[in-house]
Amino acid sequence: MAKQLNAKFIISAEKLSQCPNFTLAEFPLLGRSNVGKSSFINCLCNNKKLAKTSNTPGKTRLINFFNFSEKFMIADLPGYGYAKVSKEAQERWQKYLEEYLLKREQITSLIQLVDGRHDLQKNDLQMREWVNAYELPIFTVVTKMDYVPKNKILTVLNTVKKQFGGVVLPFSAIDRKYCDDILNHLIGLSENNLTD
Repeated sequence: MAKQLNAKFIISAEKLSQCPNFTLAEFPLLGRSNVGKSSFINCLCNNKKLAKTSNTPGKTRLINFFNFSEKFMIADLPGYGYAKVSKEAQERWQKYLEEYLLKREQITSLIQLVDGRHDLQKNDLQMREWVNAYELPIFTVVTKMDYVPKNKILTVLNTVKKQFGGVVLPFSAIDRKYCDDILNHLIGLSENNLTD
C-alpha cells in the first residue's frame, strides 16, 4: 500500500531555462488535451483542487511542476492535438517542449496518458514515435477506465501494450483503486534513479 503523498504546486515554466532547480526524479505527463492529466495529478495526492481541471481542452500552456512529498516531481505539459492558438505559438511550444524533454537531466521517465474509451489516436502514436526515436524512458497510463466495461478492461490494456510495449497501468479518477499501483511504480523508479 503506497502511503498518502501530499503534493504542492511549485512553479510554471515556459521553457527549460525557467524550470525549477530540483534534484528529485521528474515525470513529465504527455497526453491529449482532454485525457485527464489534471485529474491524474489530483487523484495521486487525493486533492481535487491542486491541478486545475477544465472542460475546455488546451488550457495548459506552460509546464506546471508539482512536488510530491519530496519523493518526486510531476511536470504537467501542454496537451497535444488541440489548441486554439496561432501556428507560431504552437511551433514555439513545440520547440520549448522538445528542448525540455531532451535536455532536462532530472527526467526519470515520461508518462504518456491515453484515453481507455477510445482506440489510440494518430497524435498518440506520433508522440510515441518521437519518444522512441530519441530512446527516452516512458510508460503508459490508460485513463478513464471507470467508463470501460469490466469485461473489456483487460482487452483495452492488452491492446495498448501491444501497440506501445513497456509498462501499461490502468487509471480512473473516479475511484482511487489504481492510485497505489501508480504511486508505487513512481516511487520505485525514483528510488532506482537515486541509486544509478
